Amino acid sequence: MIPLELMPPVMFGGLVVFMLVGFPVAFSLLAVGLFFGLISIHHGYFTIPFMQAVPQRIFGSVLANDLLLAIPFFTFMGAVLEKCRLAEDMLDSMGQLFGRIRGGLGYSVIIVGFILGAITGTVAAQVIAMAMISLPVMMRYGYHMRYATGVLAASGTITQLVPPSLVLVVLADQLKTQTASADVGSMYLGAWGPSIVQIGLFALYTFILSRIRPDWLPAAPQTDQAKVGWALWRQCLRGIVPAAVLIFMVLGTMMLGIATPTESGAMGALGAVVLAVIRHEEFSARDRIVFRVGMAAMAVAALIGAFYYEKTTGLAPVAKPFVQAALALLYVAVTWLLVRASRIKPLRELIVLSYQSTMRLTAMVVFILIGSTCFSVVFQGVDGGRWVEHLFTGIPGGWIGFLLVVNLFVFFLAFFLDFFEIAFIVVPMLAPVAQKILAPELEPMMGSPEAAASAALVWFGVMLCVNMQTSFMHPPFGFALFYLRGVAPKEVKSSDIYWGALPWVGLQMVMVLLVAAFPQTVTMFLDKGTASDGPPAGLMIEQPAGNESQPAAEPEFQLPQFEETPPAEPAPEKK
Repeated sequence: MIPLELMPPVMFGGLVVFMLVGFPVAFSLLAVGLFFGLISIHHGYFTIPFMQAVPQRIFGSVLANDLLLAIPFFTFMGAVLEKCRLAEDMLDSMGQLFGRIRGGLGYSVIIVGFILGAITGTVAAQVIAMAMISLPVMMRYGYHMRYATGVLAASGTITQLVPPSLVLVVLADQLKTQTASADVGSMYLGAWGPSIVQIGLFALYTFILSRIRPDWLPAAPQTDQAKVGWALWRQCLRGIVPAAVLIFMVLGTMMLGIATPTESGAMGALGAVVLAVIRHEEFSARDRIVFRVGMAAMAVAALIGAFYYEKTTGLAPVAKPFVQAALALLYVAVTWLLVRASRIKPLRELIVLSYQSTMRLTAMVVFILIGSTCFSVVFQGVDGGRWVEHLFTGIPGGWIGFLLVVNLFVFFLAFFLDFFEIAFIVVPMLAPVAQKILAPELEPMMGSPEAAASAALVWFGVMLCVNMQTSFMHPPFGFALFYLRGVAPKEVKSSDIYWGALPWVGLQMVMVLLVAAFPQTVTMFLDKGTASDGPPAGLMIEQPAGNESQPAAEPEFQLPQFEETPPAEPAPEKK
């Protein structure tokens, strides 16, 4: 018989063994959860009705979760933009703009990586596109191979942190406790500060290296400057302006409160198709007229809304017909462009391939979520939450020691696990402990305990997101390095790719330390004095300990041990 206090570590160890054997993570989680669930029922730690929480959570928290709909939308958007030559045009124009200075191609790769990260959200598409375009140019100009491969891989992983990152969506779904949660909007707001700081850190490293080793990062020859002056700036704007519009459609509408994360993802997917159409060779003069009419109608509707909208009364009645007419023109133009996308054969094939890749990724995420749900229910049923809390709250050094141990733990897990697996397995266990330890540190700057609790989860999630960037950069499963190896010319050695990635992994770890030491980089854009979209903490505390607003199968038996008086009706299924 396995004692109750040993069940959580034995469960976690069994999961590690399954994954080391090479069994798929989703089915490893499901198998371990069901196996130890049967053992726990046999030992009497809980009864069969307790396991009813598994299907309830699967159908209620996974399959019916509207937030997870943002994942296929963002995935589809990135897949479409991968082939519409947006990255090629931006890298070409930025390379000419910065090519005159030392390390100019490195600066252009970093900036374009940041912009593409804000509109694609996928590492694979970004690394492959930038490597195929920029690596031959860097080799031709004499850039050191280790710097060239390192900056391309690192700039591709920026998309993990820059909103609308899929990692932030997944973390927002997993960072939930009894009294607070980290919503997607707060995660996006919190990630902007570290994203900008990380770009500055990469650029600073490039600048210092260009001064220490000028032969590693030479300037492009003046004769190779194809365009100068306004012609060059116009080419830059041709790639930046559509990207900026798409970024506003995805992020601006959500941060202004116009759309939810799922709705903004749907607009981003629609905008990606429109952008692919207007950049295609078969985009005719008649199509341009329709597109310009639609853009003008959108601008008119926005201007009328800005001048005639009041917070209390809404849009003025006199302006409603004009706004409706303008939006009708916009819908007609968008419909026309979508029909054109279906009639252009290469673009139609691209959209079909994008649908297929989106389906594969979404199915993988859902299966991992189902497995992690089964594992987490059984893990909580055998006092796993208490075990994790005692394990991490006993670390010396307070919140500093907690962050140090957790980040080292996640860093080494990233050698073997993908970020989806880390988010679904580790984050739900650590979220309650992180809120308990970090919230008191943020309360002075956030203004209230409720806001501090939500901000603590956002701070913790963004820090993990910065840390999990390294999972794409270090061996043996650095997928960014695999993508780079797959598209790099044969003369590029694998040793150059791996050694070139090490300085950038170090920079990412420095970024983790900066976020941990200066939480203001995350919290400066968050609302002060109000809680996030999670359940209000005060209401949860006022409820009786035995009647929490959770399914009947939830392990409420843990809570009465912290109360001064026992609950009126103890949980019958717990020994």
